[in-house]
Amino acid sequence: MASQSQEQIQVPVQTDRTHPENVVGAVLVVGGGISGMQASLDLANAGYKVYLVEKDSAIGGHMAQLDKTFPTNDCAMCTISPRLVEVGRHLNIEILTQTELESLSGEPGNFKARVHSRPRFVDPNACTACGDCAKACPEPLPSLFDEGLIAQRAAYKRYPQAIPAAYAIEKQGTAPCRDACPIDQRAQGYIALIREGRIEEALRTIKQDNPFPAICGRICDHRCETACSRGKVDEPLNIRALKRFVTDTVYAQPRVAPEPVSRVYEERVAVIGAGPCGLTAAQELCRQGYGVTVFEALPVAGGMLRVGVPEFRLPAEIIDREVQDILDLGVELRLGTRVERLDDLFEAGFAAVLVGSGAHEGIRLPIPGNDLEGVLINTDFLRDVRLAQHAAQSGGVAAQPPASDPRADVEGKRVVVLGGGDVAMDVARTALRLGATEAHVACLEGRDAMRAQPAEVAGALEEGVVLHNDRVPVRVVDDGAGRVAGLVCQRVTSFSFDADGRLSVETEPDSEHTLPGDVLIFSVGQRVALPFLGDDAGVGLT
Repeated sequence: MASQSQEQIQVPVQTDRTHPENVVGAVLVVGGGISGMQASLDLANAGYKVYLVEKDSAIGGHMAQLDKTFPTNDCAMCTISPRLVEVGRHLNIEILTQTELESLSGEPGNFKARVHSRPRFVDPNACTACGDCAKACPEPLPSLFDEGLIAQRAAYKRYPQAIPAAYAIEKQGTAPCRDACPIDQRAQGYIALIREGRIEEALRTIKQDNPFPAICGRICDHRCETACSRGKVDEPLNIRALKRFVTDTVYAQPRVAPEPVSRVYEERVAVIGAGPCGLTAAQELCRQGYGVTVFEALPVAGGMLRVGVPEFRLPAEIIDREVQDILDLGVELRLGTRVERLDDLFEAGFAAVLVGSGAHEGIRLPIPGNDLEGVLINTDFLRDVRLAQHAAQSGGVAAQPPASDPRADVEGKRVVVLGGGDVAMDVARTALRLGATEAHVACLEGRDAMRAQPAEVAGALEEGVVLHNDRVPVRVVDDGAGRVAGLVCQRVTSFSFDADGRLSVETEPDSEHTLPGDVLIFSVGQRVALPFLGDDAGVGLT
């Protein structure tokens, strides 16, 4: 059970008072202390079905916490132990731990009780009470049983003789960092392991949720840190850096390939696209026992991670390592294989197809001059750079060379980038590294409202990128020979988007001016291209 739940229990009482042996009703006993246990045993032995409701993770009540009982000075545990065992074994008694009565309705002889059950996070039927989970648990808490006088772990057994004998895990809601994370990453678990110096265990914990920890440790936009509760005290934890620390530490050691997963089902699943979506889905399907084949049109795996993020931010060997961890599970990868029709995959015997082709198509704004020579698109430019690097690393041989020479496109030229996000910063910094003499970035937003992360903006400025905030493009300047000579802009006073995404801009009068440049690169967003989805594919697009 992973979330809170409610149960409604029908509780009729005895209906044949002259013949108790014919009892067909059930009884709800609230409280699993000494009196609740004895009452449950008496009723169960009389033939009733008994629901014993206890708010803690085990029955026993306050008696279990005592050493001696007053006034007899008897050993409290000796007094209740036989009852604990008998209640736990009685076939007519169903114990509902971590449960409280919410409401009671009906009349004598026919009650309905609504109870609220908190999740235990451990299956009592599967738990052997070995205690290994408590030994491995990194999170200390004040002991619930010992009234906070000593410490216990978040994975705990209430006391040694507890019934049910299974362990439970104490959790307090959903951490804000996890709630903010798009993949529901449980940061508090691996951070606790880092605190104890258990770095390899921290990596295993991260990879339960996230197959790309080293990648996320470098380029994630870390929404978890924005939501981090520590920010209310001083400053958020640097969760992204902690993830990178874990992976850099473990990856510095010799790689140990994961064990292949056994095939359970005959069905095969095709995945289109070897990006983060496709590879994550392939990993999970493989773990469940399906045969999985990933089709990738590019000569490299990783999708936009590999061809949309510059090498200086995300090295290729990091991507290759984490992709290989997925392939070693038993996933088949076919690089340089473009899917032309969805039906081809079904005809090849695949039982299902997952489309994870990514948003590789950049957007060209509909302004005059947007098709002049020297106008580039962000996704094409970054992809060509990474493919050229891949070809160089492969000895000059690549399954799919870049469409153009990215260095020749910008070397010795003035570059103007239109857009204010992280990708725009990547494009401008990449252009400078390829030999551009100048790199200017123009965007609608003011400096404080830019979509790019502050660290990425700071990095771009440090490398010499010039920012032009509060600008709206008007047209691309033609040098008279069909080439780019600059970008005409106006200064923006305010802008907004309507419900359909249409832009409305207010500009400063007489503010038209030109940003000179030899190359203009649009970096205003990406969209998905799905040419293999025909009209008869049965896939609805919104």
